[in-house]
Amino acid sequence: MELDQETLSLLSQLKQKYTKSGQDIKAYLEGLLHANYLNYWDYVEVDTLLTLQKPRTPIKDEVIFIIYHQITELYFRLTLHEMEQIAAQAENIDPDFFAARVKRMNSYFRNLTHSFEIMVDGMDHKQFLKYRMSLLPASGFQSAQYRMIEICATDMIHLVDKDYRNKITFDSSIYDQFEHIYWKAGATELATGKKTLTLTQFEDKYSNRLVELAKEYATKNLWVTFKHMPAEAQQHAELREQLRQFDVNVNVNWPLQHYKSAVRYLHKNPEDIAATGGTNWQKYLPPRFQKRVFYPELWSEKEIEEWGKQGIIDLLTKK
Repeated sequence: MELDQETLSLLSQLKQKYTKSGQDIKAYLEGLLHANYLNYWDYVEVDTLLTLQKPRTPIKDEVIFIIYHQITELYFRLTLHEMEQIAAQAENIDPDFFAARVKRMNSYFRNLTHSFEIMVDGMDHKQFLKYRMSLLPASGFQSAQYRMIEICATDMIHLVDKDYRNKITFDSSIYDQFEHIYWKAGATELATGKKTLTLTQFEDKYSNRLVELAKEYATKNLWVTFKHMPAEAQQHAELREQLRQFDVNVNVNWPLQHYKSAVRYLHKNPEDIAATGGTNWQKYLPPRFQKRVFYPELWSEKEIEEWGKQGIIDLLTKK
């Protein structure tokens, strides 16, 4: 059978490719004769993926809980993948490229936010309250990838707890800023102020890694990358809008979904929380209390003042 010109051209290109690396194209072509065809289940590792759900109780809805959190972590990985691409080109990034990657990140978080109804409405309330006690002290709070997203998104100073923002400055060391990062307040006992086991476990495993990431991204996080662009590029309308939307998605919409879930499953008065050694998620989760803002210069004073307010109103009035 004669080879058409297109096939001959492709073979020529392959020969050039392998010759440059000192390889013999004939050996690779022979290998193709013996190679199996690629299939979907092996490529996506479906069989392995379906073995990764290991419930700790016989309660049926626990499987839903596990799978949803695994899906969440995969979306976080997609977000970090986009951040890594932006960081790789931080010194001379094209605004269109930048905007397109942030737009992808927004689509990931939009899907996460919309799908959280699985957690809020998709599980049996009584079943959840039973199996969650078997999972202690494990918590979604311990998602390192989510903390990585925050660190890669902005300067560490913007992640400092609101009660320390007047004391910790841009000139403070990464260690000082990390020591007073906002999320630590969300895992301390309301009555005593002591760290919970949830927090100490997380710090033991990830603190050093997160500090090193903060050092690495101090010169290439999304905000620094944006600020180092030429003044004209900083006026790129699509990029500014996508960054604003990302700010809202991570710091308002996503926390509000967790707040809604906590209200449904864990609602208690602060006095009761303190009595059981619990944490005050009622002050930690709502965006209007912490007012975490990645990109303050992209918002007006009024918008920052009312940060998260509309989201709470929508949440409370939605049937």
